[in-house]
Amino acid sequence: MIRLFLTDGHSPTREALRKDTGVAGVEVVGEAGTGEELLAQLAEAAPTVVLLDLSLPGPDVFALLPALREQYPQLRVLARGELTNEHYVARSFDLGAHGYVLKNVLPAELMYGVSTVAAGRRFLCSSIGVALLGRLFMGNPGASDEARAALGLSKREIEVLGLVAEGMTNAEIATKLFTSKRTIETHRQNIIAKTQAKNTAALIKLAARQGLLPE
Repeated sequence: MIRLFLTDGHSPTREALRKDTGVAGVEVVGEAGTGEELLAQLAEAAPTVVLLDLSLPGPDVFALLPALREQYPQLRVLARGELTNEHYVARSFDLGAHGYVLKNVLPAELMYGVSTVAAGRRFLCSSIGVALLGRLFMGNPGASDEARAALGLSKREIEVLGLVAEGMTNAEIATKLFTSKRTIETHRQNIIAKTQAKNTAALIKLAARQGLLPE
């Protein structure tokens, strides 16, 4: 049983999260709307995982992360934010987060993230994975062979990913590659599928080796 603690600065959002996480094998043991409320309840709630809103009111959340790591070393933290910037994501990991999801992530992927960090592994949501890979290739085109080996991406998917990283739309990529917009959409969906679930760990290791995330 995963004991989950929810945090968000807005009560309606916490209620929605409670519904999204109400699945078998998960017990929501508490919720907080501020950093102070989180710290006050943690010891008694004894959660396995904290879903941590990175814009939570109260103490600076980035100062809160190392405090949680020091006071509750067995606690797993799944950070929840709005930014895909690799430096922001890397800072979250470096300060003690074990996973990162965007606030608009679908419930199924959110719960996969919760179970992944609860099991002792790191997690990145698929949208972050695509953005991170794109930025990785922009900074180091030579990493593409390593990425293909680690994540199972095809040469065409790597090519599409590079064009996504340049900011091109699906229609623009289709024109450049002399194919249809629907085909490009399929490639993008395949990239997302391959950079989540079982390949998340490979993606994190790859990004760490390229200096985009801490080891």
